Amino acid sequence: MSVIKVLELMSSSEKSWEDAAAQAVSEAGRTVKNIRSIYIQDHSAVVRSNKITEYRINAKVSFEVSPNLPVKTKK
Repeated sequence: MSVIKVLELMSSSEKSWEDAAAQAVSEAGRTVKNIRSIYIQDHSAVVRSNKITEYRINAKVSFEVSPNLPVKTKK
């Protein structure tokens, strides 16, 4: 049986919503292993002078938790 945990993240990019999602996965992957999926819950953008300057997402990243294996001790 596997256990899946979910992290809720916010990310942004000056390029696109897709890039913001990629950055969220990349950043989470620095400390979390076994990432399985990303679900984009919401997206928005910052507009300045009638141009989109920042793409933002709220996302949920799911990852599989490694089972706790018994620790071997030296005798």
